[in-house]
Amino acid sequence: MSAALVPAEPPELPPLAESVLYVSQLGKPTAAEVLRAAREDRRVALQPRCGVGSHAQMMTLLQDLERHAGPDVLTLTIDSHTRLKRFDQARSALIRNPADLNGYPLVSHGWQRGRQLNEAVSAPLEVRHGSPDARLLFQTSIASGITSFEGGGISYNLPYSKAVPLSESLDAWQEVDALCGDLAERGLVIDRELFGTLTAVLVPPSISLAISVLEAVAAARQGVRCVSVAYPQGGHCEQDVAALRAIPELAARYLPEGIEVHPVLHEFMGVFPRERGSAEDLILYGALVARLGGATKLITKTYLEAYGIPDTRANIDGLLLASRANSPLLGFIALDEDRIAEELDWILAEVAEIVEPVLAAADLHKEITASFAAGRLDIPFSASRYALSEIIPRRAPDGAIRYFASGSLPFSDRTRRRNERSLAAAGDDAKIGDMVKGLTADINYFLNVFGESPAAQS
Repeated sequence: MSAALVPAEPPELPPLAESVLYVSQLGKPTAAEVLRAAREDRRVALQPRCGVGSHAQMMTLLQDLERHAGPDVLTLTIDSHTRLKRFDQARSALIRNPADLNGYPLVSHGWQRGRQLNEAVSAPLEVRHGSPDARLLFQTSIASGITSFEGGGISYNLPYSKAVPLSESLDAWQEVDALCGDLAERGLVIDRELFGTLTAVLVPPSISLAISVLEAVAAARQGVRCVSVAYPQGGHCEQDVAALRAIPELAARYLPEGIEVHPVLHEFMGVFPRERGSAEDLILYGALVARLGGATKLITKTYLEAYGIPDTRANIDGLLLASRANSPLLGFIALDEDRIAEELDWILAEVAEIVEPVLAAADLHKEITASFAAGRLDIPFSASRYALSEIIPRRAPDGAIRYFASGSLPFSDRTRRRNERSLAAAGDDAKIGDMVKGLTADINYFLNVFGESPAAQS
């Protein structure tokens, strides 16, 4: 690649007041305004995942998605080097071959190019990344006029990083949230989306929502005024709908008044079917779950998920298919509301048992760190040495995700018995080999639904 196509060292970030003025003069809504309008219209806003290394290709990708699918929010997915603050490596890869990057290196391209992307499309942008310390990335995003930023001190550390102490990531994200509070005081509300999807596979709803509650409380204490709580589709319709409906109830219970809270559904992030028809069935199914659960926004998938990074056409088709869930003709669809109410009660009770001892502590960050060290907080399948990962989730016979083992989570005897009863009909995996086979079958849930062989995934 010609060095002329790579920016010189990005200029110093502009003053915060200048960035706020820039956003006000962009002539398009912020992400928070788009989400508010979607909620008022009882419509699910749509957002794709997308990110490439080349600036020119990133601009073309955003413009193509907007022109052909009209998403409500567009994404800059950030590359791995930038996520880990390896800015020199990101720049070197950008000079050598942008295609080697698995996302857009915003810090290396610089905020002026970020503004070029912003001005190229009418939808607001969100940065999605996975960084335990996103301070410089956030500052560059704000200078770029980007009005939505994903992540948190727990959810963007423990699922991704092996050796980053929780205390460090919590402190770094506290600075991000404090800057959001400063911006809100200046009249610019940033949507802070919390990554409740965690490790994305077999995540029990209550642990997903509990982590988001803790991050939301921490953010609100720093002045954040718009919070999106992302939840990963598990695959059991009533349980997923109940989890989405739990989000506003949890917000009313644990957050101060005046905080806008939006439920967000990530379409199924587990093993996707390879057959296009089956994959599209799953995409539409997820979109309907978002509608029925009252989600403000849906993060879409494509029929190429089983094959790797989807191309632009697949992203467009996924967005168009998901948009069908907003059709007024689908208002006749109804679910078992008694079943949903039962799941909702279950989820709210489990979340309360997890978060209330932590929220009662004088120092929230210290208590979060101590609770993870002791297993009172935990997530399954964590990459981090700072989570015990003693939680073992399993699917009940009906497909709902339960706790086979809850480790040291502070659950009541009643909660533990409910999970045990739900899983009892699935049989006893006393041997480790049986347990591994059972977990594998649970992870391959939708392959089994569509009759695809797991062996075909290789």
